[in-house]
Amino acid sequence: MSTVKNYLSLVKFSHTIFAMPFAMIGFVLGLINNHLLHNNTTDRLIYFSYGLKLILVITCMITARSAAMAFNRYLDRHFDAKNPRTANREIPAGIISAENALAFIIVSCLLFVIATFFINPLCLYLSPLALFVILFYSYTKRFTYLCHLVLGIGLSLAPIGAYIAVTGSFDFLPILFSLAVVFWVSGFDIIFALQDIDFDQSQQLYSIPAIVGTKKGLFISELFHIISAACVISAGAFGNFHWLYWVGVGLFIGMLVYQHTIVKPNDLSKVNIAFMTANGIASVVFAIFVIADVLIN
Repeated sequence: MSTVKNYLSLVKFSHTIFAMPFAMIGFVLGLINNHLLHNNTTDRLIYFSYGLKLILVITCMITARSAAMAFNRYLDRHFDAKNPRTANREIPAGIISAENALAFIIVSCLLFVIATFFINPLCLYLSPLALFVILFYSYTKRFTYLCHLVLGIGLSLAPIGAYIAVTGSFDFLPILFSLAVVFWVSGFDIIFALQDIDFDQSQQLYSIPAIVGTKKGLFISELFHIISAACVISAGAFGNFHWLYWVGVGLFIGMLVYQHTIVKPNDLSKVNIAFMTANGIASVVFAIFVIADVLIN
């Protein structure tokens, strides 16, 4: 049991809460596109098929994110050992060996590809590209301050991927939700990076705060979150959603505003509250209202 807890800690399993709700949004939008909701079908085989597909989508989400986070920890293990904030992480602390972490990454990637095989051909064909994007992020802090956007792109695959899993095709509406994720995640990752400005500069690592400083970094984070808010508003207009959706939008934007009121250039004591609590609530509550709007209307 302790071994399982160690690996769950390695991949920060609780952080799955960020992208998983958007994957559920993409999945439900796919059901709507395939006319699986509100059509009063009694074919149990159809329900079983899509229930199995939902399990496979969740499996893909968990394995892809686990591979990405473990790879980030594996690749950054030497930096983590030097940084007082991260020195107690599982690999530098010797709780999990680098070799075992690498094996975990490989197994997670294989399980992800296998799951896509059972979903549909398009998901299988796109699986190497998805893995490349989410694993490539771990290298970006070594050469570009746009690493935050790469992370956002990685998590933004959730609503598009789930939609493709159901429909086997692309559509504009899930892309709008994915764009919202790109700038939402990029914005809060900039806030999180404020903690390591001095360390990143000393190790010649790239991040927006390390390049422009705390005050300008927060301004760029705010700008990204404004773009994210514009994307969810655009999605609501394009998708002809109803009042429940707009309540969700209001709450989502409210949590974006909240995190910028508690993190100040001269006070970073509440960065973790902004990063985990505010954004975790934002994604879950927003998804609940979006899905409720679809199901009720």
